[in-house]
Amino acid sequence: MLDKGKGAEMNLTIAAIRSGTDPVGKLPDAAFHRTLETQIGCPKCDASYNLVVDWEQASSRWFEEESRSLMRMLKKAIHMGHASGHRVSHFETSGVVVKSFVVPENS
Repeated sequence: MLDKGKGAEMNLTIAAIRSGTDPVGKLPDAAFHRTLETQIGCPKCDASYNLVVDWEQASSRWFEEESRSLMRMLKKAIHMGHASGHRVSHFETSGVVVKSFVVPENS
């Protein structure tokens, strides 16, 4: 029997979308998405980001443990985004990379 709690990580993708904005990039691949109750906020201002993840992955018994490192990376990216006035309205992380999506400016 495989112990999924230790060592075996699922391919987890989490999107952080700034409150009050629409997703700019594609949401994580999933049949259904779940917006988590927990938000990530900027410690320097009132900007907050909603977290969106695949419903099945969010319902996993190991989700909290497996998402911990991804949440930490998203918090750091949001904190660093304060310097640019939170122009990035959509972050996405999977593995060790955080992708950022900026709303295109209208000319």
